Amino acid sequence: MDAQDQARRLSELYDEVLGGGRVPGVPRPLITASWERSLAAAVDPELDAPPVVVDAEVLEAIRANHPLQAVLPVLRQTLTTIADEASHIMIITDAQGMILWREGAADVKRQADRIALSEGAVWSEDQIGTNGMGTSLAVGKPVQIYSAEHLVRRIHEWTCAAAPVHDPDTGKLIGAVDVSGPLRTVHPAMVALVTAAAQLAEGQLRVRMAAADEMLRARNMRHLMALGDAPGALLTPSGRVLAVQPLEWLPDRLIVPDGADRIDLGDGREGLLEPLDEGYLLRIPGTAVRRSRPSLRLKLLGAGQPIAVVGGREIALTLRRAEVLALLLLHPSGLTAEQLMLQLYGDEGNPTTVRSEMHRLRNLLGGGVLDTKPYRIIADVTGDVTDVQTALGNGQLLAALDLYNGPLLARSDAPALRAERDELDATLRRAAIDSADPELLWRFAQTATGAEDLEIFESLDADLPAHDPRRAAVAARLDRLVD
Repeated sequence: MDAQDQARRLSELYDEVLGGGRVPGVPRPLITASWERSLAAAVDPELDAPPVVVDAEVLEAIRANHPLQAVLPVLRQTLTTIADEASHIMIITDAQGMILWREGAADVKRQADRIALSEGAVWSEDQIGTNGMGTSLAVGKPVQIYSAEHLVRRIHEWTCAAAPVHDPDTGKLIGAVDVSGPLRTVHPAMVALVTAAAQLAEGQLRVRMAAADEMLRARNMRHLMALGDAPGALLTPSGRVLAVQPLEWLPDRLIVPDGADRIDLGDGREGLLEPLDEGYLLRIPGTAVRRSRPSLRLKLLGAGQPIAVVGGREIALTLRRAEVLALLLLHPSGLTAEQLMLQLYGDEGNPTTVRSEMHRLRNLLGGGVLDTKPYRIIADVTGDVTDVQTALGNGQLLAALDLYNGPLLARSDAPALRAERDELDATLRRAAIDSADPELLWRFAQTATGAEDLEIFESLDADLPAHDPRRAAVAARLDRLVD
């Protein structure tokens, strides 16, 4: 059956059903339910057009504050060219069905204007009856509405496919993505297209949310750390739990009533909310919970086996586990699975791999060592690499060289650790050369990094006293390095 024949059959069905006649066929269940909702809302099938509720100035203000504004470039790139070539228009609505943006073929937009399929108009089911945008918003899933499946007769010359878009933070419906066109341009692939576009928009919103979460953590983790051993958490403005202590004592989300300074934790406890510039600090009133934190010592420098010492128990680490612990040691405020993935693998990584490795690592090290929201070390931790960094920061170059046993995880190819390793080596090297101190230069020359450094030995040759017994060793090494 071609498009015109199908439209004609649907039109006959429409007339019979709405006229109370007896017909051999029935509309799709989706359409029947939508017609019932629309008629219950007193939508007239002979309606001319939906209401246009806002003018251009008000519409611009609404668009500027709508979350889909941030992903509009992605939706345009995905849909507009295809819609234009197929004689369709791309439409984006808010959760109430108001058209916020409309783009596409100019001649189709002119036709759309005749039925107020235009920016500022409300295309919800209770205003204009069954249609792609309104029905998709009503049922919360992708739909295609064809010809006389529209409740309002004047729209029968149109076909539309739409998919809802949800806020990845709250899960609430925030709008719909729609592709509409004249009846003759119908194409079954449009449902798949708008579904993919809606999923892409949600993915981009999720990326933006993760970035905002990390900024909130970075700016406010100090408030949580200041609680010491008392239980507490950092919450987003919507109540999602971003960081918590002690380990795993809260759900992923709490309900935060507007203006509340106390919150029900759902298990008989009550928490106190302290507003921050972004989100909230949650704490439990009463006596602080005293926890005995295990000690963790990480040995990560040099070519030997990386070692973790937990409460006196020495644990040999694989390279991957040492890399994870090194990154957490160097980022005490914590890292998400996505951040760890990027720092370990670059763009080729998978957060699931990181989560699996963290699970195994927590089992290996025991309780009270690692936290999960975000991933961070909560034991009393020290490390040879941070000892060197601290000595350098305090201007204690001799102490730093004494502590430096070689490059940071010399076998690691993790992008972030290569950068940390190179920076530490370069800082020590430059400090030794700039000091012009023979003792410091000699100390650096004894390290794996300095042993093959021509400039270090040239500096030693220039700065060692004439009768220093080490000059012979320096001269021999220079001959080898120059050759």
